[in-house]
Amino acid sequence: MSATAVSPRARRTRVLLLGTVLLVAVCGFVYELVIIALGTYLFGNSIFQVSIVLAAFVSAMGLGSLAAKPLQRRPVTGFVLVESAVALVGGLSAMLLYAAFAYADLYQPTMIAVASAIGFLVGCEIPLLMALLQRTRDESPGRSVADLLAADYLGAVVAGIAFPFLLLPALGQIQSALAVGALNAAAGFVVLRTVRGPSMLAAPLLAVLAVLAGAAIFAGRFEVTARQQLFDDPIVHTERSRYQDITLTESGSGDLRLFLNGDLQFSSRDEYRYHEALVHPALAGPRARVLVLGGGDGLALREVLRHPDVKRVVLVDLDPRMLALARTDTRLAGLNQAAFSDPRVTTVAQDAFNWLRSSTERFDAVIADFPDPDDAGTAKLYSVEFYDGVRRRLLLPGGRLAVQGGSPYFAPDAFWSIERSVAAAGLATRPYHVDVPSFGDWGFVLARRQGEGPPPLAVDRPTGARLRFLDARTLAAAASFPPDRGRRSVAPNTLNRPRILDYERRGYRDY
Repeated sequence: MSATAVSPRARRTRVLLLGTVLLVAVCGFVYELVIIALGTYLFGNSIFQVSIVLAAFVSAMGLGSLAAKPLQRRPVTGFVLVESAVALVGGLSAMLLYAAFAYADLYQPTMIAVASAIGFLVGCEIPLLMALLQRTRDESPGRSVADLLAADYLGAVVAGIAFPFLLLPALGQIQSALAVGALNAAAGFVVLRTVRGPSMLAAPLLAVLAVLAGAAIFAGRFEVTARQQLFDDPIVHTERSRYQDITLTESGSGDLRLFLNGDLQFSSRDEYRYHEALVHPALAGPRARVLVLGGGDGLALREVLRHPDVKRVVLVDLDPRMLALARTDTRLAGLNQAAFSDPRVTTVAQDAFNWLRSSTERFDAVIADFPDPDDAGTAKLYSVEFYDGVRRRLLLPGGRLAVQGGSPYFAPDAFWSIERSVAAAGLATRPYHVDVPSFGDWGFVLARRQGEGPPPLAVDRPTGARLRFLDARTLAAAASFPPDRGRRSVAPNTLNRPRILDYERRGYRDY
C-alpha cells in the first residue's frame, strides 16, 4: 500500500484508532484527576497530592511502555487485555482509595499503588496503538507519532475540562471513575471490532463491564457507609459542592458539627468560645461597617450582629452552597440565629482574594475566618500579599483586622508565620489564644496599621447581651504565651513561597 493510495477501509480504521487514542487519553487523565481530587479533599495540601500522584503515574507509564514491547507482536490481544485491566483498576480506583482511608487508614500507600498500577497500564496503551496505526498505512514513524500525540494531547484537554465542569458535579468521584472505566472497556471493543480481532477477546471486556455495573449499583450504599465511618456522630446532611465536601453531623445529645473536606469547622458545644474570641476584640472600636471573609456558616456573622450600632456587614465566602445551607438548614440557621436574614447583611459568593482586588468599599473591622491553610487555595488567604491588600484597600483609618491563626500548640510554626505575614504587610499585631475544647489551644491575630501601634485587647459587651466566654480577664490572659509556644523565628508566607503549607503539615504530623 502506498502513502498516496489509501483505501477507504484503511482510512476509516485509522480514524477509529486515533479516536481510540483520544478516548484512552481522556480516561487516563481523569483517573489522575480523581486520585488527586480525592487526596486533596481528604488531606488537603494539594501540592503534595499532585506531586506524589504525578510522580507515581508518569514513572509507571515509562515502565509500562517498556513492558509493552513483547505485546506488540500481537497488538490486538495485548491492547484488549490492557484495556480490561485498566478499566477494572481505574474504574474501581476511587472506591479502593475511599475504603483504604475509611476502614484501614492506609490511604497514602494505596494511593501510590493505585496511581502506579494505572500509570503502568496507560503506558502500555500508546505503543500498542502505535503498532496498530502503522499497520493501516505505510508511512514514516514520525508522521504516525505526530498523529498519535495530537490525539493524545487533545484527550488531555477534553478530560481537563470535562472532569471539573461535568463529571465531578454530576457524578462525584466514585461514579466518575466507574463511568470512565466503562469507557476504557468500550475502547477495547472499538479496537476489537475495527481490526476484526478474535471474538473470544470480548469475554474479559464483558466481565469487567459486569463488575463495574455491580459496583455502580453498590456505590451509593458503599459511599454512605464509608462516609459515616469517618465521623463519630450520625451524618444529618452531606453534599458535594463545586468547591468542597460539606457534612453536618449531630450527636444524640444535640452536638451539631460542620466538616469541610473532612476537617472540623465547629462543634455547637463550644463554638461560641472561638467566635467570641475572633469577633469581639475586632469590634472594640469603630464598627459601623464590618467585613467578614469566610465564615460561610454564619456564626461569626451572628456575633457581629449582636452589636446594634453595626450598620452594614458584608460577608464574602467562596461557596454559594455553604451560604445556602447556612440559610436553609434549620439546625444551622438556628445556631447562627438566622443571621443571613438580617437586613444589614450583604453576602458575596466569590473567592476572597479576587474580590479584594476589585473592592472599592472600606470597613472599620475586617474578620478573616478562613479554614486552616492546608492547601494552595487557602494558603494564599494567609499570605503577605493578601494582608497587604486588606490594609491598603479595605481598612479605614483606625480599623482592625482579626485573623484566625490555627493552633499555637499543635502547629506553632504555622501560627507564628501567620503573625509574621500580617506584620510584614505593614500591620502592627497583637497575637492571643484561648482554649476551644473541640480544637484545643487556638490562636488569633489582631492588627491595625503600624503607625497606629498594636491594638489593645479589649471587649465591648454588646448592648443588652451577655457574652458566654469572653471578658476582660480572659483576654488579658489570652495575650500570654508559655515559653514552649512563644514567638518563633519563622518566615512569613507569600504567594511565591507558600511556607505555611509545610509549617501546617509539620505541626500536625505527630497528632
